[in-house]
Amino acid sequence: MSLVIKVPPVGESISEVTLSQWIKKNGDYVEMDEVIAELESDKATFELTAEKAGTLKTIANEGDTLQIGAPVCSIEEGGKQADAKQSAVKAESKESATKTEELKASTYAAGAPSPSAAKILAEKGVDAADVKGSGVGGRLTKEDAIKAESFKKSEPAEVKKAPVSAPGSRVERREKMSSLRKTVAKRLVSVKNETAMLTTFNEVDMQPIMDIRAKYKDKFKEKYGVGLGFMSFFTKAVCEALKDFPSVNARIEGEEIVFNDFADISIAVSAPKGLVVPVIRNAEAMTLADIEASVVALAVKARDGKLTIEEMTGGTFTITNGGVFGSMMSTPIINAPQSAILGMHNIVERPVALNGQVVIRPIMYVALSYDHRIIDGRESVGFLVRVKQLLEDPTRLLLGV
Repeated sequence: MSLVIKVPPVGESISEVTLSQWIKKNGDYVEMDEVIAELESDKATFELTAEKAGTLKTIANEGDTLQIGAPVCSIEEGGKQADAKQSAVKAESKESATKTEELKASTYAAGAPSPSAAKILAEKGVDAADVKGSGVGGRLTKEDAIKAESFKKSEPAEVKKAPVSAPGSRVERREKMSSLRKTVAKRLVSVKNETAMLTTFNEVDMQPIMDIRAKYKDKFKEKYGVGLGFMSFFTKAVCEALKDFPSVNARIEGEEIVFNDFADISIAVSAPKGLVVPVIRNAEAMTLADIEASVVALAVKARDGKLTIEEMTGGTFTITNGGVFGSMMSTPIINAPQSAILGMHNIVERPVALNGQVVIRPIMYVALSYDHRIIDGRESVGFLVRVKQLLEDPTRLLLGV
C-alpha cells in the first residue's frame, strides 16, 4: 500500500512552491520523518519529510512549480529489493534490445543503409553511394548517415577564408529562475510601475560615530556580547526621525493612508539564494545592544536559510546597506507596501569645508527613495536632514532632541 505525499500549506499568502532539490532519490528506502526534499517558496525554503517508512517513488521533478496540495511523491511499503530486481530486468531488456538492433544492422548488404540511415540520407538528399560505411562488410549505419549529414552541412559552396576565432571560452549557461528571484523581479517591476518613486540624497560626516565606536567597542562587546556597528546607530536615528515625519512610516491601502505609531524596521540582508528582508519589531523601543543582537541573529538565519515567513512579513520602513559591497551611491527601490527606504553606502575620506577650513572627513552618501503619492518633498528632505543631524551628533539620540 502506498502513501501519496503532497505539498503542505506553508503560509497564508503562498499558493505555490518550487521543488528545489531531492535529498533522497527515486527508489531509495526512507525512514519515517526523514527529510526527502527541499521546497522553495518566494519567501523561504522548507523541508519535506517522509510520513512513513518505505520506498520512495518520485512524482515531481527538481525545478517543477507545484501548487499547494499537489502530489510530490509516494512511499510504498517494503524495501529496495523489488526496485533492484526491476532495474536489473530493465537493464537486461535494454541490453537485449540493443543486441537485436545490432543484429538487424548486420544483416544488410554491403554498402546498403539501414532503414534509419536511409531515412536520414533521404531527408538530406545524400546519395548512399557517396557515403563510406563503417559497419561489418562496409554496411551503412545510422552513425555513418549522421556524420554524412554533418559533412554535407559544413561543406562550403566556395572556399572562404576561415574566420579568426576569439581567444578564451565562450560557453553559455542557462539556469531556471528560482521562485524567490521571480517574485523579487515581479515586485520590483510592480513598484516601479505603481508608485510615484523619487529619491533624495544627502551626506553624513561619520567621524562622531566612528569616534564613539573606537572608544567603546571593546567595552560594549564585553558587556553585551555583540559588536557595535553602524546599523544600530542608523536604526535608532531612523526611529527618531519617523516620529517627526509619520508619513514616511505610513502606507497606502486602497483610498486610505495607514499611519503606524511603531517602527518595524526591515533590514535588507544578502542571502545565498538572494536578497531577503527580515524585520526588527518595535525597533523604536530597543537599545543599541538590542538592535545589534537582532541584526546578528537575523543575518545568521538568512545565511542558513532558516528565516520564517513571520520574520520576513510586515515592516514599516526599510534600511539597506550597499556600502558593504563598495557602493558609493544608489537609488534603492521601495519595499512595497512600505512608502520609503533608506540606502546606506560606503564611507570614503573626502575634503569638506568645516569652520572655514578644508579638512578630510569620512563621508557617507545616503539616499531616501520614497513614494511621492504619500510623502511630499518637504517631508522627504526633512526626514533625511533629521537622520543626518542625529548621526553627526549622536548625543541627540540619547537626549531625544
